[in-house]
Amino acid sequence: MSPEGSVNSPAKLATKNLSVFYGSFQAVIDVGIEFPACAITAIIGPSGCGKSTLLRSLNRMNELIEGAKIRGEILLDGKNIYQLNVLELRKRVGMVFQRPNAFPLSVFDNIAYGPRVHGINRRQKLTEIVERSLKAVRLWDELKDRLDQNALGLTDEQRQRLCIARMLAVEPEVLLLDEPCSALDPIATLHIEDLLRQLKEKYTIVIVTHNMQQAARVSDFTGFMLLGKLIEFGTTSQIFTRPQHPETENYISGRFG
Repeated sequence: MSPEGSVNSPAKLATKNLSVFYGSFQAVIDVGIEFPACAITAIIGPSGCGKSTLLRSLNRMNELIEGAKIRGEILLDGKNIYQLNVLELRKRVGMVFQRPNAFPLSVFDNIAYGPRVHGINRRQKLTEIVERSLKAVRLWDELKDRLDQNALGLTDEQRQRLCIARMLAVEPEVLLLDEPCSALDPIATLHIEDLLRQLKEKYTIVIVTHNMQQAARVSDFTGFMLLGKLIEFGTTSQIFTRPQHPETENYISGRFG
């Protein structure tokens, strides 16, 4: 689906007839969706509707699950992602998970991890990348004198920002976030949402969230999923004020979910 009102927002990432299976169970059913460039798209729906499975498909994370099979196409800048080297794909399409999964390493080594995987080992260059990435997530002033400290000692919000910085260090084009605020308190959640609004100026962002208020606050476009199907996709204002399908209206109004 192409969202209403997206004429000036070309698709950076898209799926065509995408289906995902775990063994005999079909978690995603024939989904076609376009994610506009330099915008935030939220995927909402009740637990078990397939939204996280859809998100993980976008950088082939589902390949790590035994028995997972995918049919259909996923296109990045019009090219099927299965024609790309998976390491290169995950450099271009990064992902942050629900829990702030900082590595048990120093702050510096957390950020430098990805660049090192991609062959950057010169200390001066790594230092530049660490500073740039921490500044991008508004952490530099807090952590510039603590770069050698273990990242596990940071607050939940700091660790989640660190995870986003770690993703930015390899200069991706698309950011995937799977319920990135579920472990955070309300104030920290608002801080992360503000960060995402700033990052969308440069990145295409797709966020899965169980929090409809968050989707309404932070996203430009919203897709509603139910039982593995994409029921409706449009601008966030349209989805939340003028839903076209009764299932969407029922979910938005809290009648189920």
